[in-house]
Amino acid sequence: MGYKIAIVGATGNVGREMLDILAERGFPAAEVVPLASRRSQGTEVSFGDKTLKVQALENYDFSDTDICLMSAGGSVAKEWAPKIGAQGCVVIDNSSAWRYDADVPLIVPEVNADAVAGFSKKNIIANPNCSTAQLVVALKPLHDAATIKRVVISTYQSVSGAGKEAMEELFNQTRAIFVNDPVENQKFTKRIAFNVIPHIDVFMEDGYTKEEWKVLAETKKILDPKIKVTCTAVRVPVFISHSESVNIEFEKPISADEARDILREAPGCLVIDKREDGGYITPHETAGEDATYISRIREDATVENGLNIWVVADNLRKGAALNAVQIAEVLVNRGLIKPKKQAA
Repeated sequence: MGYKIAIVGATGNVGREMLDILAERGFPAAEVVPLASRRSQGTEVSFGDKTLKVQALENYDFSDTDICLMSAGGSVAKEWAPKIGAQGCVVIDNSSAWRYDADVPLIVPEVNADAVAGFSKKNIIANPNCSTAQLVVALKPLHDAATIKRVVISTYQSVSGAGKEAMEELFNQTRAIFVNDPVENQKFTKRIAFNVIPHIDVFMEDGYTKEEWKVLAETKKILDPKIKVTCTAVRVPVFISHSESVNIEFEKPISADEARDILREAPGCLVIDKREDGGYITPHETAGEDATYISRIREDATVENGLNIWVVADNLRKGAALNAVQIAEVLVNRGLIKPKKQAA
């Protein structure tokens, strides 16, 4: 007997990826129920070779559902996750609503899978920010080897991280420029086509944006609160996959060759690092892939025990949908939940 899975936000970019990944990975699902707001009720979505009709979240009874994968934004998660958890269904939430709650584990399975056991306090597990997920997959094995003191990150984030409307805006603006039509900004504060925007999420009092703060706070919670982290988050005219330039300072010596060997053996990592033209990864090549790719591994001579690396991953998959499904797999594989229908 398999598990009954609900997908909240099934009509969005990440919700559709969740459906695809559940099917691709052969997750032991007896039934999958796509959910969204009332206005999307009846919309059809694909699950493997099946077509499913979206149901309204407001009318759905979670009492016989085992796992809810949620990607519907912070306000929906804040309202609905406790209600769903109270019905005995484990919520794996992709929004930022629960990431900083001390009673909610924030999980990247390759990094801190053991912490998932804490889900029982609220029946909620948080998925990290897309930029954080790929970052900590790359940092974890290096931290284990040489202990990271400080990390400086510059992100190059694709428009899909801001949703379907953002992807449409990049497409429409690019087309408008080519045909000499007016360029309209709706989703972004400035033109995104043939441009970069050093602004993601809202500005905070200290001058950082919320996106930059998320990377800092989540890296500390997932990996190690002692690590010093600073970040500049930038939106770039790429449809899918986030890239990161990462400068790392370690407590212990570690060479580029040692780091390369460690990362080649690390779970979830794929090293593409030839010191030649094209011997590195770009976001275009990682779209649709599950791995966190690492290139440009080199020593930083300006600090003691310093390295630079380039990290790229599909933000809709490892940064969101794949990570959520992997968390569900941890729950199942470790026997932390049993199918309700079987238990009955």
